Amino acid sequence: MATLSIEKISKRFGNTQVLHEINLDLVDGEFLVLVGPSGCGKSTLMNIVAGLEEPSTGKLQLAGRDITQLEPDERDVAMVFQSYALYPNMTVAQNIAFPLEMRKVPKAEREKAVAEVAQMLQIGHLLDRKPRQLSGGQRQRVAIGRALARHPSLFLFDEPLSNLDAKLRVDMRAELKKLHMSTGVTTIYVTHDQVEAMTLGTRIAVLKDGLIQQLATPMELYNRPANLFVAGFIGSPAINLADGAVDTQGVVRMAGVDTGVRLPQHAGRAVTVGVRPEDMLVQADAGANSLAAKVTLVEPTGAESYVLVGGAFGEFTLRLAGEATYSPGAPLYLGFAADKVHVFDAAGGHRLN
Repeated sequence: MATLSIEKISKRFGNTQVLHEINLDLVDGEFLVLVGPSGCGKSTLMNIVAGLEEPSTGKLQLAGRDITQLEPDERDVAMVFQSYALYPNMTVAQNIAFPLEMRKVPKAEREKAVAEVAQMLQIGHLLDRKPRQLSGGQRQRVAIGRALARHPSLFLFDEPLSNLDAKLRVDMRAELKKLHMSTGVTTIYVTHDQVEAMTLGTRIAVLKDGLIQQLATPMELYNRPANLFVAGFIGSPAINLADGAVDTQGVVRMAGVDTGVRLPQHAGRAVTVGVRPEDMLVQADAGANSLAAKVTLVEPTGAESYVLVGGAFGEFTLRLAGEATYSPGAPLYLGFAADKVHVFDAAGGHRLN
């Protein structure tokens, strides 16, 4: 286990700046998730940490040791790829042992390491099989086992679950979390899936265009997004957003309705107001601070229902428990608690409340 310090790491490919002076400090045993849309720079940053790419500027320190110019095999880092990258001509046991063999580890130690990893990942019955005889989830366990056998200071996971079906992704996500809890190895995990990020990370770094938009715990990101991008990226269904304004008295209004939020220091400012789907309240009748709406569509999911509604505010999604029995065109009145309202500057996108 080890700390990792990423200091002012930038990366340029020709005239294209992919990363802009990234600064991150991982504490010993942390599980940091890098999340963002395709092209945001998250995989490039991981490849720089792994030694597969050279940074244009900046410095990397692992356990207090400068690794910026070291070759990948000198960094004490293990990486698990999206494509598993198993050797098809080797058995599971040989795949797991191969990195140790390359380091001239004695055979007895290799066999002991393979047995320990196989027990931990519950793949002992697969050791004599070839990769082609395994399911996707089993192959991913072998790839993880190969990394575990090395006892590295740092784990790197590059979208390791993206090739799995939905149910297996959920199962493997839980396995990865349990694995981290049992090993305590400092970990960086790259994904574009915000659900994976929220469920796995002790902290999450949200990237966009090579810049960190926010670095925080999962619930901090969800409850206090730093800007419109983070608010829209984190959460499923996505946060409801509507144009608003702060009136001359400092009252934040959306579609003319008082949201209950007071920002007198921003009087006269155009804002974007956000309310998450589960924080919208359906009221029995019209109130002074309610939004009039009509049902557009109902999407049942079993334990809950998503109800799409339209009104002067635009289109919102409601997340309601159980089965929603509304019909398209049915009128609704919406309310919300002031402490659940997010207010952002309309021009810059940064959080105001």
